[in-house]
Amino acid sequence: MGLFKRGSVWWMNFVYQGKQHRRSTETDDPKLAKRILDKVKGEIAGGKWFERLPGEERTFEDLMEKYMQEYSIPKKASSKRDQTSLLHLKPFFGKCLLPEVTPSLLNEYKVMRRLGGAAPATINREMALMKHAYSLAVREWEWTRDNPVKKISMEKENNKRDRWLTDEEEKKLLEEASEWLREIIVFALNTGMRLGEILSLTWKATDLDRRTATIFKSKNGEKRTIPLNETALEVLKRRSKVRSQKCDLVFYSENHTRFDYSNLEKAFHSALAKASIEDFRFHDLRHCFATKLVQRGVDLYKVQLLLGHKTPLMTQRYAHHYPESLREGVEALGR
Repeated sequence: MGLFKRGSVWWMNFVYQGKQHRRSTETDDPKLAKRILDKVKGEIAGGKWFERLPGEERTFEDLMEKYMQEYSIPKKASSKRDQTSLLHLKPFFGKCLLPEVTPSLLNEYKVMRRLGGAAPATINREMALMKHAYSLAVREWEWTRDNPVKKISMEKENNKRDRWLTDEEEKKLLEEASEWLREIIVFALNTGMRLGEILSLTWKATDLDRRTATIFKSKNGEKRTIPLNETALEVLKRRSKVRSQKCDLVFYSENHTRFDYSNLEKAFHSALAKASIEDFRFHDLRHCFATKLVQRGVDLYKVQLLLGHKTPLMTQRYAHHYPESLREGVEALGR
């Protein structure tokens, strides 16, 4: 029975009822850690040391394997992103027992990723994945008592990216895109819908008479109904003529299944390369939608509702595209 150090925290290593146990003292003070160890020795000798939850003998790899099987199934939009996050998380945390993943160890990981050039948003997605998995381990699976990710701060993100297509770039992109991809791009440009929302859109969620498309569960968990302009409506009318008998999806693959994200991204980036368009992502089509609305004088509150932002903060980034909306204020000084 003894102590060892992981990061800055002291851990106890001992055998209880024929099994080896490792338990954090949750302190970086060696003297305090020694007192905690002595207390545990006394409890073991008196037969009072409490049993650990069965899951606390499981590793981080065990946790994420269960999570991926039950909560990040392939049909979910976030599955690909979760798999990418695990490529970085597993080598660092994989063999750690669940209680060995402490706030200090998480901070070490964040520093390592930061120094390796990972963006704040990327690190936050990785932490969010761990946080959700640990929450399930505590609340539903009863594998452990604590969620260490809740004790750390998230990275400060810069969400002010504001890239949109010029009219010339938009024309070139649509010329270079294949027909199936062109329809999706046009629909995105005219609805502001996210890629996952477009690929999940079903005919049950559309109403050609009322000219609307409904997203029953958006990124923020809320339902929103989007009015369709003539261009978006024409896309749906064309799609209705080739409506699949095997699925209810509006946009579907050759196999009449949901489009694979990676295949669509490859096709999209290929079209961008042919059109000589740089520094552009599919998600930036939402910026195109919002930018053009604001440039045409649509007020930010309406843009917020169309984009599905819960607060106006995310929508405020587009305010500079229409300085004319502020002119009335300054002209009041001259009257």
